[in-house]
Amino acid sequence: MTLQRIGIVVHEGKAAARTAARTVHDWAAEHGVSAVNVDVWHDGVERRNARDEAAEAGYPDLIVTIGGDGTFLRGARIAAATDAGVLGVDVGRLGFLTEVGVDDLTRALDAVRNETAIIEERLTLSLRASRGLDIPAGIDGLLRFGRGPKLPPPPVHASTPADVGWGVGMDVMALNDVVFEKLARDRQASLAAYSFSAGGPVLSPRLEAIVFTPVAPHMIFDRSLVLAADEAVGVRVLTHSGQVAVSVDGQLRGVIDPGDWVAVYAGRRRARLVRLRPSDFFERLRSRFQLADAAAAAADGDVPMEYRPDTPPPAELRHLYMAPPLAE
Repeated sequence: MTLQRIGIVVHEGKAAARTAARTVHDWAAEHGVSAVNVDVWHDGVERRNARDEAAEAGYPDLIVTIGGDGTFLRGARIAAATDAGVLGVDVGRLGFLTEVGVDDLTRALDAVRNETAIIEERLTLSLRASRGLDIPAGIDGLLRFGRGPKLPPPPVHASTPADVGWGVGMDVMALNDVVFEKLARDRQASLAAYSFSAGGPVLSPRLEAIVFTPVAPHMIFDRSLVLAADEAVGVRVLTHSGQVAVSVDGQLRGVIDPGDWVAVYAGRRRARLVRLRPSDFFERLRSRFQLADAAAAAADGDVPMEYRPDTPPPAELRHLYMAPPLAE
């Protein structure tokens, strides 16, 4: 990856994140690399969509996020708009998406500059709909707690008359999930669809699949569905339903009405996650949820956190375990 410009997304509410951001700026100045803060929240100022953020920042080659998984998702949407890499720096509790701690920050930047970093590509999701999404006036009251300034509705791609049956394409990317939820507390959201992409089973991030899971469904079918990456699902709001909010990676992006539909499918662009070493997703899962540390488990004996023989794998396993060595 050629590194000429860095965009920095910072969790401004954390002093450690602000300090780490200064470290990135100092490193960039020392190595002749431009660095600029992006997706900065200001009271009374509308946030930009991903492409406008990338353009305003001069199209960075690398987005560095400093915070937690939420901050990482903010940066990932900007990075994916222009195929930039995204490096997550964790300044809080262990996250699933953030890659390095503050102590490893300069080493990670050196690895990107020296082209020794590992790039993991992840499947993304995109949307088409029966119409462009919009956000009704007066919605701010529902966004008051924990979300920050709202994002604008996704820009709409130019369409031709032949595209009518496929709906309107939108310039939007989800790395984690697309969620459909009722907008009014006194109305049920009635959806002609299998489920929602939230709250389902834990999947390896290396598995290219789309998971749809009902959340508190008012129906007998309440199982998750795991679909192949080349399959899509459509959600239609039924005639007597209330309005439905559409959130992308935790951010409200629009509201749909009875009769509207939205289709979710694999996006054309991949998220390009920058890693110092091959990631160990299941170790993160174990640590985050203390899966082997429960009192009942400890009472039955000690369990090693991993079992990895120090000899080469047998012939029938070599296609699985001949992975590149960890970066020093």
